[in-house]
Parts: sequence; C-alpha cells; structure tokens
Amino acid sequence: MGQAAKVLQLFRTLHRTRRQVFKNDPRALEARIKINEEFKSNKSETSPKKIEELMKIGSDVELLLRTSVIQGIHTDHNTLKLVPRKDLLLENVPYCDTPTQKQ
Repeated sequence: MGQAAKVLQLFRTLHRTRRQVFKNDPRALEARIKINEEFKSNKSETSPKKIEELMKIGSDVELLLRTSVIQGIHTDHNTLKLVPRKDLLLENVPYCDTPTQKQ
C-alpha cells in the first residue's frame, strides 16, 4: 500500500473513531475540524521520515481515543453519568489481599 493510501486510511480511521467515541455529543464531534486542520497543514509534507512521524502521532491519537476516552453526561449540577462503550468494558479480575507465591 502506498504512503498516500496509508495517510488516507488513517484520516478515515480517525474520523470513524471520533464519530464512535463522541456519539451524541455535537460539541465534541467538532473534533472533525481539528483533524481536518492537522491533515491540511501537513498536506505538502514530502519528507518520508516526517510523514512516518506524523502517521505515528495520528495512530497514537486514534488508539488513545478508542481505548481511553469515556463520555460523561451532565445529569445534575455536580453529577456526571458515565457512558462507557462496550469495547471499553473488560472482565473484572478479582483482587487478592494475600497473594500466594508461585512454586
């Protein structure tokens, strides 16, 4: 896959992730503007090393959004209702106060 195709794929992935993470939040969905600005500002970049560096940053941002961001909805003056996505919910591992040594 060519470098231009990889950049376009990252662009689309970032927008898909943005729509999924910020669903039903019009204000946060405006992150679209920031994504578009960043890609436009680096549109004329020709250095393969710099492009790879920018791609790494974009991939890291996408991963961070997908795995770490949880939506919160204001329900009262000082109350937030957290709305985690299903892919963020993990199996809970029981905690052990007295760990045993493996033999």
